[in-house]
Amino acid sequence: MRNSYLFFLLSFLCLFACQDDLIEAGTTTPTVEPTEPTIDLTPPAGTQFIEATPQRNGDPQKGYEYLITGDYVASGPPLDLYLQILGGDDSNELNRTGKNADLPHFLNAVPAFNGVEVAAANCLTCHSEYLDGQLIVGLGNNSFDYTQNRGADNSLLANALTLAYGENAPERLAYEPFRRATAVLSDQLITEIQGVNPAGKLAVVLGAHRNLETLDWSDTPQYPIPEATIPSDVPPWWHTKKKNALYYTGVGRGDHSRTIMAASILTLQSIEEAEKIDQNFPDVLAYLKTIEPPRYPSPVNIEMMERGKNIFNLECAKCHGTYGDEDTYPNLLVGLDVIKTDPLLATSNYGYDSFLSSYNSSWFGQGANGAKLVATNGYIAPPLDGIWATAPYLHNGSVPTLEDLLNREQRPTFWQRNFDSSDLDYEKVGWNYSERNAGNVKTIYDTTLPGYGNQGHIYGDRLSAEERSDLIEYLKTL
Repeated sequence: MRNSYLFFLLSFLCLFACQDDLIEAGTTTPTVEPTEPTIDLTPPAGTQFIEATPQRNGDPQKGYEYLITGDYVASGPPLDLYLQILGGDDSNELNRTGKNADLPHFLNAVPAFNGVEVAAANCLTCHSEYLDGQLIVGLGNNSFDYTQNRGADNSLLANALTLAYGENAPERLAYEPFRRATAVLSDQLITEIQGVNPAGKLAVVLGAHRNLETLDWSDTPQYPIPEATIPSDVPPWWHTKKKNALYYTGVGRGDHSRTIMAASILTLQSIEEAEKIDQNFPDVLAYLKTIEPPRYPSPVNIEMMERGKNIFNLECAKCHGTYGDEDTYPNLLVGLDVIKTDPLLATSNYGYDSFLSSYNSSWFGQGANGAKLVATNGYIAPPLDGIWATAPYLHNGSVPTLEDLLNREQRPTFWQRNFDSSDLDYEKVGWNYSERNAGNVKTIYDTTLPGYGNQGHIYGDRLSAEERSDLIEYLKTL
C-alpha cells in the first residue's frame, strides 16, 4: 500500500591489492603529471555554442533548507492522517527537525493554502537516489516505477478524505489541488519500463491545465496534449553549475531559478503564490551549484588512467570539456544529425510548439526574471563529473554501462537489472545486467521501442579495446 500510495506523493557502485601503480579511492590525478599533448578544443562541426544568461544570486544554505522543508508544493493528504496510516519514517536521512523528521526524504510537512498541515512531495522525488545503499541528494532517480496507471488510488484517497472529514472540510480541500493535478496526470505519464522518467510529458500536461494570464487551474486543456510519453533519464544536479541551458535538449534558457521551480505548477493556486515561491528559488539554484559528485570508491590504475586522460583530451574534450584544476566546459548543443541518438525527446514534448509558446507567454516566461523554453534540434553534450555514478547512460538511460556506451556493437538490445543500488559493475562501470531475448516486461529495457533507442554516440567505436579500458579508467576519476 505504501508504494502505491506514495506514487501520488511524487510529482513524478573487485577489490584491488595495494600496488605502486594504483591511486587510493577518492583521489583523482597524481601529483606529478607527464607531458601532455596540446588539447584542441575547437567545437566540432554540427555543434552550437549556447550563450550564458544572467542569473540571480542566492544563499545556498537557505536554498537547501527550502528544498527539504519548503512549501513550493503545498497540497497533499493531512499530515496527521498520513502518519496515522503509514507511520513515521525514523531513518531521517536528511537530519531534519520537527515533523519533517518523521517523513521520508521525498516529502515535506508544510501548510496548505488553508492552513492545514499536509505531507507534500518535494524535488527529491526525482532528484535523489540510493547508490550502494547511500542516499545521494542530486543524483537522478533511476529506479522509480511509472509503468502503471494508479488513478484509481488517487480517487480512492480523495473519497476516503471526504468520508472522514466531509466534502467541504479543510482537510479535504487541502488535498484538492494535488488531487486534480494527479487526476489528469495518471494516464499521461505511463512509461514502458521501470526506471525512466516522464518529466517532459508532465510539464506539457500541467501546462495545458493552467490559465496563461492567472495560472488558475483549468479543467479543460488549453491546447491539445500529445499522446506519446517520451522517457528520459534524470540528469544529476551537480551539472547545474556548468550549464548555460538546462535539460538534455538545452531547452531551458533565461532565468534558471524560475525554470527549476517547475514542480510548483503541480499545486499552484495563483500568480501571487508563484511569486512567493520564486523568491526562494535563487537560493535553491545557489545550493544546486554547490553540490559535488560522489567520488569513485575504489582504486584506479595510474598508468591506464594517464593513457585514458590523453585519449579523452584528444577524443572527447571538444564536446564534454576538460577536468582537473581548471575545468573547462564548452556548453555545446550537438545536432541530431551528428549525435544520432534517439531523437524523440528533442522532437516531441520539448519541441512541442503549443507548450513552448504557452509557457513563454505565461508568468513563468515574463518579467525581468522570466525563463524561456527554446526548441532545439539536438542534445547538450553534458558535463561528465561523477559519470561513474550516473548509470544508465544516454539521455533515455538506454545503455547500462560505460563499456557498452563506448562500443556500439556491445550494447544490449534487451537488458534487465535488479534495481538493487549495490548491484554495480566496477569493471564496465555501470549496472550489472542480464541480456534478454525480448521485452514486454517492465524491468527489461527494450531499446526497440520508440524513444527508448540506444543508437548514436558512436565515437568509442574507433578506439581499440585497450584504449576503451584506459578511457574508462580515466572517467572513473572525474
